[in-house]
Amino acid sequence: MTDARDHADHADHARTREFFAARAGEWERRFPEDGPKFAAAVAELGLLPGQSVLDAGCGTGRALPVLRQAVGAEGVVLGVDLTPEMLREAVSAGRAAVATLLLGDCGQLPLRTGAVDAVLGAGLLSHLRHPAADLGELARVTRPGGRLALFLPTGRAALAARHGRTLAPTDLAARPRLTATLTSAGWSLEQYLDESDRFLAVARRTTS
Repeated sequence: MTDARDHADHADHARTREFFAARAGEWERRFPEDGPKFAAAVAELGLLPGQSVLDAGCGTGRALPVLRQAVGAEGVVLGVDLTPEMLREAVSAGRAAVATLLLGDCGQLPLRTGAVDAVLGAGLLSHLRHPAADLGELARVTRPGGRLALFLPTGRAALAARHGRTLAPTDLAARPRLTATLTSAGWSLEQYLDESDRFLAVARRTTS
């Protein structure tokens, strides 16, 4: 069973990398208006100067300069992504100057327990193969009381329509399922917004 799951995970990761590798060069040109939305999502983390923050699934690193501004020169900004081509675009855009970029899987992070004060996951939910376990890994690397912001620069309904599907209560981002999944993973949902132009769920790392 474990071997079968590992094989399926490997295949899923390969598909994800292939999808984003083909789009890395044009990714930001496709969504030029998203900058202010990223800034608003980062603001919800309530970061302070000197803190540490992880951008999980950072892609081309659009949020990294905003995260650096929030934690200041003394803070730590980390960006992790599964796709080398996306990270290369981040480097080309100069974002390695404001953050440490790591190639890796958000379900198996190369970070110590309690390493960061907060996590941003922009567009991350739809790419979690094992949501409870993956969100649990984000909880592991976050200190007790730290925050997680799961963000999309569009609402769930608009995103579903773009992909030709309808919303269902079983969707991971639906409030009841997301609440339960976050709770099982060590988070407590504090804020949930699903508007026409953004989706944002903010959770706090529980202490037990």
